[in-house]
Amino acid sequence: MIEKEIGDELRKRGLSVSTAESCTGGLVSHRITNVSGSSDYYKGGVIAYANEVKEKILHVAEKTLEEKGAVSAECALEMAEGVRKLLGSDVGIATTGIAGPTGGTPDKPVGLVYIALATKDYVYHEKHIFHGDREENKREAADAALEMLRRYILQ
Repeated sequence: MIEKEIGDELRKRGLSVSTAESCTGGLVSHRITNVSGSSDYYKGGVIAYANEVKEKILHVAEKTLEEKGAVSAECALEMAEGVRKLLGSDVGIATTGIAGPTGGTPDKPVGLVYIALATKDYVYHEKHIFHGDREENKREAADAALEMLRRYILQ
């Protein structure tokens, strides 16, 4: 189970993680906290569904939301950095996207998800387009976020 592997590695390395989630609605946090003892390394999370929460709590720049939109690499990176700083964790991971079935546009289709990871010295993001229904897109986005975290910890 990837959540257990992540937890074991975070504990071994003495690292902590926090989450900022939009399109996954807390699913990444849910999966991390399904592991007994996750309070050793999981600081907490922010479900920032509304842009107002992204801006006021996670300090995503108003300019980013206006020019790039909430579903963008820039927003995901600012969310990851914002939650890392807010909760004082070593690693912040963020998801933002369009789970569907509505909300897509030609430029930003349903299933588009940006996932970002931020540490004090490192930032990284990925763009994904999932093709399932709403629940499948959320699950695949959470899987991808956990896989990104796993890869970072093991590098």
